[in-house]
Amino acid sequence: MELLNQSQIRERVEELTERSRPGKIRVFSDTSDFMDISAGDVIHVGGGYYYIYGEEVEGRFGLDDQPKFWVKRARDLETGQRKIIKLAFFESFTMNLGDVRVECFRSPKKEARILRKTSDDEAFMKGIAAEDDAGNVVRILDRINGISIYSYLQGHKSAHEKFFHEEFPRLFPSVLSSVRAVARLHAAHEVHGDIRNDHLWLDRDSGDWRWIDFDYAYEWTENPFGVDLYGLGNVLLFTAGNGFFNLKDFDACLPSEVPGSVCLEPEDFSLFFAHRIMNLRKLFPYVPESLNRVLMRFSHKVEVLYGDIGELVADLEECRSDLGIRDEA
Repeated sequence: MELLNQSQIRERVEELTERSRPGKIRVFSDTSDFMDISAGDVIHVGGGYYYIYGEEVEGRFGLDDQPKFWVKRARDLETGQRKIIKLAFFESFTMNLGDVRVECFRSPKKEARILRKTSDDEAFMKGIAAEDDAGNVVRILDRINGISIYSYLQGHKSAHEKFFHEEFPRLFPSVLSSVRAVARLHAAHEVHGDIRNDHLWLDRDSGDWRWIDFDYAYEWTENPFGVDLYGLGNVLLFTAGNGFFNLKDFDACLPSEVPGSVCLEPEDFSLFFAHRIMNLRKLFPYVPESLNRVLMRFSHKVEVLYGDIGELVADLEECRSDLGIRDEA
């Protein structure tokens, strides 16, 4: 887009918002202080102009509606399309996987690199990246008209047995396809870094399931893809269970019995989330052994962790017939 002067910017903003904008509109070509950029401002980066109309919000983990000030809701002044703009924000934390401590951190450059590598892969969100005048890596993302698998399953409140026999076999091929997509990412020597149930979205326009948010990276030399694998196990558990089942859900304390005279043991729980039940077959005997074996590879019972995602894909392929899913043509 050609360089615009202040009057041209105001004119275009007024066309998009259908509201007059008295006074000077602030235009940021340096996004270092993202807390200072707010609704009504314009970001100029990568040759484009983007009108900011708000921030994205966190919708999980007890942080509902908490603004993410480094992630802006925007309109492209040239096309009028709605965008998500992720500004450079750096943080780090330590994740515990059983007895293993893994260092995790945000990397805008890593997300920009994955956007380029997956630009032709419909299983991943789309967008471009550009540096602002201060060298910050800014990601300009296409909005997805859809819903996360987390929210999607929140709308299925039927009894588990009905869900598992009717809805889960329809979802499973999409979950498997999404696992294969992460396998392609690993083959390209990249990790997603933050695989969660709210980071897998159904695009209602295309029908594709898409992974979003790739800016986390981690250092785990013993298992470079291990955090992604545990994330995928979590997605599979959530989908197969139509939610998570924690100890408190059954008013049980180890080694007490839960309703149905099912005794839960320490090995039935997640290696990652201490109170989360991985052994769904103990709760729901109709869960096939083949699927339950996959889930138990992420539990305290596991003796050999998944070494790579190819092993996980192969095990999931073996579940298809037990779930009544026909082989793909």
